[in-house]
Amino acid sequence: MPPQNNADFCPVKLLKDYKRLRRLINENGATFCAFDTETTGLSYKNDKIIEVGAVRFDKSGVLATYDSFINVGFPLPPIITQITHITDQMLEGAPDIQKVMRDFEEFSKGCVLVAHNAQFDWNFVNSERVRLGMKELKNKAIDTLDLARWAYPVNKKYNLQYLASGMKIDVHAAHRAGDDARVCMEVFLRAVKDTDSIQK
Repeated sequence: MPPQNNADFCPVKLLKDYKRLRRLINENGATFCAFDTETTGLSYKNDKIIEVGAVRFDKSGVLATYDSFINVGFPLPPIITQITHITDQMLEGAPDIQKVMRDFEEFSKGCVLVAHNAQFDWNFVNSERVRLGMKELKNKAIDTLDLARWAYPVNKKYNLQYLASGMKIDVHAAHRAGDDARVCMEVFLRAVKDTDSIQK
């Protein structure tokens, strides 16, 4: 989803020492969780998450995937259906936000989170958790938007689909959380590979 203009809800703990990413992956054996959210709008204070998608991976490859709709209990704005192709019927029978937040917490436990424009998704997830009386997630995270700006300083654009196109990464369902999470993972791994000589 695009960036929103509200003040940060709870700043994400971003890892920005990109020259050490190779070591973090290969030597320290870190486990990562690329994730994405689809929402009813841009304001984490007023809008709701309707889908969470995630991919857990390490240097050996994909370890597990997670994708769930969320039943928000009200009709989606038409513009959201137009962008995401998620309909009210697709959310019928989906779990509520509390179950999805618990499931995602368990899925991402011990992982470094990876997201494109990470503060947006972080704000939505943690604001939902606070409304539910749950503790905020405290994972460290990497923002592939910032990583891409460092790795490819001459690029004119840095949105996820533009980066994927330039890297020849297949996009199966743009603006759907599960596929965007996978694409985010692949962008992350490609950026690390392309800057390998800088990181050594």
